[in-house]
Amino acid sequence: MNLTDVKQTGSGGRRPTKRLGRGSGSGTGKTAGRGHKGQKARSGGKVPRSSEGGQMPLFRRLPKRGFSNARFKKVFAVVNVRDLNGLDDGTHVTIDLVLEHGLARKKAKLLKILGEGDLEKKLTVEAHRFSASAKEKIAKAGGEVKELPC
Repeated sequence: MNLTDVKQTGSGGRRPTKRLGRGSGSGTGKTAGRGHKGQKARSGGKVPRSSEGGQMPLFRRLPKRGFSNARFKKVFAVVNVRDLNGLDDGTHVTIDLVLEHGLARKKAKLLKILGEGDLEKKLTVEAHRFSASAKEKIAKAGGEVKELPC
C-alpha cells in the first residue's frame, strides 16, 4: 500500500488543490483567478477588515473619551460557606485548595467567602475578603478566619 492509495472514508475525501497560473487552458491561467490589477491582485495585498476605502475610518470619526479600569479589575473566586462543608474537618482552606476542589473558576487569583448557608466543619479559612456573616459563621463553627491583603 502507498500513501497515494489511502482514501478518506465517508462522503468527505479531499478536493485536489486548485493549480493556479498553469496556462490559459486550465481556466485559472494568466491572472490566476485574481482579476486585473488592484491591491488584491498583488502578492501580500490584503485589505484590513477596518478599511473603508478612502473614507475616513469609523474609529477615527468617533470621539475618544473616558478611561476604562478593566485592566486593573480584581477577579475574585466567590465561595459560599455552605460549599466548604464538603471539605474535611480541620482543613486549612486557601485559594489553591478551592480551585483544586473545583469550588470556583480557575482564572481568579483572589478569594472571597460569602455567608450563604451554614457551616458544620471547623476550618481555618485564608481568603482576601470575607462578608460579615461569613466571618461570624466560621467563628461559630469553631474555625479561624485569616484575611490576606489584596
